Amino acid sequence: MCNLIHEAHQHSLSRRGLLAGVMALGTATALAGCSSADTTSTAPTGTFAYVDDARSHRTRLVLLGTAGGPMTWIAPHNGGDQTRHGIATALVVDDAIYLVDCGMGVAHQLRLANLGKDGDFHGYEGLRSVFLTHLHSDHTMDYFNIVLSGWYQGLPGSAPVEVYGPGDRGALQPISGNAAVPVVNPENPTPGTVDMTNYLTQAFATDINDRLRDSGKPGLDKLIRTHDIQIPVAVAAQANDNQFPVMDPFLVMEDDRVRVTATLVDHGAVYPAFAFRFDTDDGSIVFSGDTAPTPNLITLATGADVLVHEVIDADWVKALYGEPPYSPEEEGFIEHLLHSHTTIEQVGPVAEEARAKTLVLSHLAPGNNPAERWQAAAAGFSGDLIVGEDLMEIGVGERTG
Repeated sequence: MCNLIHEAHQHSLSRRGLLAGVMALGTATALAGCSSADTTSTAPTGTFAYVDDARSHRTRLVLLGTAGGPMTWIAPHNGGDQTRHGIATALVVDDAIYLVDCGMGVAHQLRLANLGKDGDFHGYEGLRSVFLTHLHSDHTMDYFNIVLSGWYQGLPGSAPVEVYGPGDRGALQPISGNAAVPVVNPENPTPGTVDMTNYLTQAFATDINDRLRDSGKPGLDKLIRTHDIQIPVAVAAQANDNQFPVMDPFLVMEDDRVRVTATLVDHGAVYPAFAFRFDTDDGSIVFSGDTAPTPNLITLATGADVLVHEVIDADWVKALYGEPPYSPEEEGFIEHLLHSHTTIEQVGPVAEEARAKTLVLSHLAPGNNPAERWQAAAAGFSGDLIVGEDLMEIGVGERTG
């Protein structure tokens, strides 16, 4: 599971002090097929990577954050030359923005990306919907930051932002290991997206009440509207023994720009864990979420124009613990990570089986690998491979100008 990326990272620091060696694997190189260009004068100052002149497309993909796990990789301190914020991706269709996951830094990255059609957005204007693939903290920790800062950065718009995410897990997962652990919030230990939002609202009640009463701000119901994604009853999924049964994708949301479908994927003990497909007039874009290879994702992603897929470096995971033999605890960490994610060697064949045209790697673990290491994912894939960078923009479909 993705939280274990951070736990394994920390364990390695105390056990063998190997992290410095792992980080010295190399520095990132420029991406093939990408060019760097300064943003227009209306956008924040910085260097952004554009693929296929992305801003000339009506539909484009914007990688706001590309790190795997609940940590930010800051270059050059963490090795490499790529700074990677928490996982978050925006799909921009004309002037509408659809956000997938809200990792650490997404509020900052949204502001920096300046996603208006003509570079004229200064906050969250145009944000229509948020989709959470699962409720691990590295995918959700900046979600409520968007809500709380929204009053001052473009919300509410003409309608509340619709938020879609997993519902209540329904049961606690089994304990990994033999030690007893306390249950947090025993009256509701596995809240879904709606309950999570309600708890966060309570936690910030002092601030929210002040904004409403002293500053005259509109209620949060004018900013966001939350939905627990309902898994079709016929799927018969279960929290602990049937988490990702073979299934057909199902409809989550449809508006005048996108049609969004979902499926359950295999992220270890995490349930529900979703992948999403966005079908637009310009093409189809699939987000894997966190998952090991699973037939459900292949079905969802079949024929996609762009597949945005997570990836983990198995060599990095093992290197955190040095040379074998490993202790039972270390073996457990390694197996947990590798059975809950997709490795460099696996991701290309997944995209090939789905017949995806372009594979974009994101949720990169570790965040400081050299680009050539990630480019090994091209093995077994006949389409185009793009190694994601923070604030990279990728055009979808034909140019419009």
